Amino acid sequence: MKLTNRPADKFDWTLAFILLLFSIVSFFAIGSAQTSGQYGINYVALQIRWYFLSIFIIAMTMFLEPEQYKRLSWWLYGIGIFLLLFLMLAPGGDGQIAEIKNGAKRWLRLPIIGKIQPSEFIKTFFILGMANMVAKHQQRYSKQKKTLQQDFLLLGKILLILLVPLGFIMKQPDLGTALVFIAITAAIVIVAGISWKILLPLFLTAAAGGTSLLWMALYAQDFMTKLGFYPHHFERIYSWIDPHSYPTDEGYNLIRTMSAIGSGELTGKGFQGREVYIPENHTDFIFSVIGEEYGFVGSSIVITLFFILIYHLTKVALELRGDPFSVYVCTGIIAMLSFHVFENIGMNIQLLPITGIPLPFISYGGSSLFSNMLAIGLVFSMKFHHRTYMFSSEEDE
Repeated sequence: MKLTNRPADKFDWTLAFILLLFSIVSFFAIGSAQTSGQYGINYVALQIRWYFLSIFIIAMTMFLEPEQYKRLSWWLYGIGIFLLLFLMLAPGGDGQIAEIKNGAKRWLRLPIIGKIQPSEFIKTFFILGMANMVAKHQQRYSKQKKTLQQDFLLLGKILLILLVPLGFIMKQPDLGTALVFIAITAAIVIVAGISWKILLPLFLTAAAGGTSLLWMALYAQDFMTKLGFYPHHFERIYSWIDPHSYPTDEGYNLIRTMSAIGSGELTGKGFQGREVYIPENHTDFIFSVIGEEYGFVGSSIVITLFFILIYHLTKVALELRGDPFSVYVCTGIIAMLSFHVFENIGMNIQLLPITGIPLPFISYGGSSLFSNMLAIGLVFSMKFHHRTYMFSSEEDE
């Protein structure tokens, strides 16, 4: 195998170029979204600023090596849990440290920094903690014959790490982000090599549980409320199934979003050719702007760009397979971004219920972009610091 020592050769230029393309799409889409007259702020200028700050985040993330992230993983996980706990206990409302919007308490107002959404950052910290735990467990039992008991022990550890942040996030409430955590966990569980004798019944039970929850949301709301669900969760289910029955409430955005995407037809109406009004379409509904202005062709190009990103990250994970920790981190990041893309685009076309999940790298938002760039920075770091050896074969790479 070719041995390389030059930093330029180890830097992932392909990934950097993909991020550059995403930034261009984001600036154009947000620029068009804010021409609807509902905004008094130049969000394009702010998004450009967030992207420049993100370059600094990636550079700082690349400074540390995977072994250092292993040592820091539990500290970062602990910081994330502390922020969620602080958010839950902090006073909320106008002028308070915690912001309450639409009945949800998800944002902290911090001096100098401004508003941050802790749940966005803990996703990456959670991935690091989970990856470290799974890698250490597998290393500890690597010289022993694998047993179902070991797999059950690993699964128990995984669930323990998951349930702590999941409980805080559901308390906010933020069902969309909670589902992201579950998607990350499911991906790492599969890659961790747990026996399918355990996973198959587990996934079938989860599928049956999800179906049961949907049925109860439609026909047993009182029982669901006792489980900790909120009325707006039910309203989102109803408006997803039949948005035209809620044209002025929960179904309004979905009706407008589908009208916008449908009106774009094959090639769209062109830049700033939007006619359908959608509230806050620079964030969660940015895909509707792309669909209306650039039609099926433009939407397909954006989706293809996401496929290229996921393919590249998967390729990087395979290159790092000599380091289980790095593989698990990449797996968690791939799952996180894939679920975000699937959920955001799905909710824009009525494939999935509407949740407050932004489209990665395109939707406006500092916390979302910083969180995703922090995760991507880990990929940059792990590939940059990945050690190759002169006598490694191509098969062992």
